[in-house]
Amino acid sequence: MSIDFSNSRRLLSVTRRAVEQYGMISEGDRIAVGLSGGKDSTALLCILKELRRFYPKKFELGAVTVDTGFEGMDFSRLSALAGEMEIPYTVVKSDIAKIVFDVRRESNPCSLCARMRRGLLHDTVKALGYNKLALGHHFDDVVTTFMMNLMNEGRLGCFSPVTFLSNKKLYMIRPFIYADEDDIRYFVRRNDLPVVVSTCPEDKHTDREKYKRMLDEMDRENKGLKHRIFTAIGKAGLDGFKSE
Repeated sequence: MSIDFSNSRRLLSVTRRAVEQYGMISEGDRIAVGLSGGKDSTALLCILKELRRFYPKKFELGAVTVDTGFEGMDFSRLSALAGEMEIPYTVVKSDIAKIVFDVRRESNPCSLCARMRRGLLHDTVKALGYNKLALGHHFDDVVTTFMMNLMNEGRLGCFSPVTFLSNKKLYMIRPFIYADEDDIRYFVRRNDLPVVVSTCPEDKHTDREKYKRMLDEMDRENKGLKHRIFTAIGKAGLDGFKSE
């Protein structure tokens, strides 16, 4: 597959900006992309592959997928994409779906599922010898997470651009924090990149989706609201964010 980056220079630019501003990549890093199958992580894998071609600090790149065990989720096209880009790709199978829905019958399944997926992903990445895990969280995720913490927990906070998991000796980096979701969507659509549609019964019905729709509506009525929230997060230095 030949990926066209000619109309995606903005994605490359904002990714490099985040990487350099937050020191996300060091010489000799071994970075695994947490490849969920969604558009964001698939785009991130491609952009980091292109960034590696000219970035002054040399790094290795791989990808890891946690198969939660929901029926009908096929990662073969992702495997083919990784193979064409000569990127090592690992799919680790699990019984997370069965445990959450059939065994535990969780009233809040998303919380337990997320914890189990994170734990398995971190352990797998470390076992494969990577020292950094790249996640596909983008600009819109930053703002949405901030609003969820504010409205649900009454606190000002977000995830961090760079997180060190001391118990795992593993860094998590988020190179897409300046990337607009629309730019990611356009890049994936233009290149016909594989996207694995989630078959989880809770997909698109989560609290996060509710807040995302709310913020989109508020941004339409108050143009630039999401960008002002993002700027405020940086000015306040919340969770390691810096002023733009």
